[in-house]
Amino acid sequence: MNTPSYRVAFIGCGKRAHEHAVGVQADSRCEVVALSDISAESAERLNTEFGFGARTYTDHKEMLAKEKPDVVLICLWTGLHLPVFRDCAEAGAKAVLCEKPMSATWGECQEMDRIAKETGCQLTFSLQRRFAKGNQTVRRLIKEGKIGQVVRMDLYSPPNLLDCGIHTFDQAMSFMDETPAKSVLGAVDTTETYNWFNVPSECGASGLIAFENGVLANVYSGSIDTWEPPSDMTKTWAGVRVHGTEGFIEVMWDGQIVRGIRYEDPSWKPEMELCSMSEQMEGYVRHAIDCLGTGEEPEVSSAKALRASEIIFAFYESVRRNARVELPLEGFTDSPFITMLENGQFAKEGA
Repeated sequence: MNTPSYRVAFIGCGKRAHEHAVGVQADSRCEVVALSDISAESAERLNTEFGFGARTYTDHKEMLAKEKPDVVLICLWTGLHLPVFRDCAEAGAKAVLCEKPMSATWGECQEMDRIAKETGCQLTFSLQRRFAKGNQTVRRLIKEGKIGQVVRMDLYSPPNLLDCGIHTFDQAMSFMDETPAKSVLGAVDTTETYNWFNVPSECGASGLIAFENGVLANVYSGSIDTWEPPSDMTKTWAGVRVHGTEGFIEVMWDGQIVRGIRYEDPSWKPEMELCSMSEQMEGYVRHAIDCLGTGEEPEVSSAKALRASEIIFAFYESVRRNARVELPLEGFTDSPFITMLENGQFAKEGA
């Protein structure tokens, strides 16, 4: 049986593109035919480093028209995700692997998912930590009932719920068999405001998420504690602590299992499995290409990314309303955080 081959193109050839390229290069079904970046030098650097022998462009629309790729990897700043994905879908791409987060506003996130469904273009986001061995182990242990029924979670993230928190929220839902949230109560710290890929953000956040299965999750982000990796690496600064009726497991973003306890068996220790970013990216790309053939929903589909994004924008909307927000979200399409920031709602005393 012949292995199907896919014509692959990159739009955006910076640092993250190099990490995605590791996954693409490892999959024999992928033939990289074109690279596009407004910096010709960046495109040539990626081409040379990986030996793709691809044609390079500075205009992604020209590239899409001439090369007609089956698969496109979008490795661009957040505000460009929606318009460039639309271009790819309209050009007939079968699949797009896009950098996270989805977009800077709730309406744009919904529009990306709508376009994917309408055109049939398989849209995934680089929530590659789902493919870390440790995270897969935690999902298995929870399903096996090793810590009993999940009743509570503590969620930890570096600052910026949009760009970083999406990993933690996605990780949490993956541990609960994709159970969505039903309400969010949130607060943000704007002692400082940051700019991540040209999107403004808070420096810290805390709150409470209620999931449809009854699980409650406390959220700790950024300045609530320290977001820098501490010298004591037994401290979870980015990841999830899962509390069950019979024990708990604490796991970092990349699947590093910090500790696990079973109350009835103190000697039990979960498997400690490490997984590099390269292995995660290889798993992400391989799975996305597999799903093109099988038609299955990818582990990191736009629908799943949308559920994680909905939590983020509900968090910001809770701040705007000074109230708990019920999901599904209705009544707005902006980013409440950006709107409040632009309206001066976070102005500091004495300023």
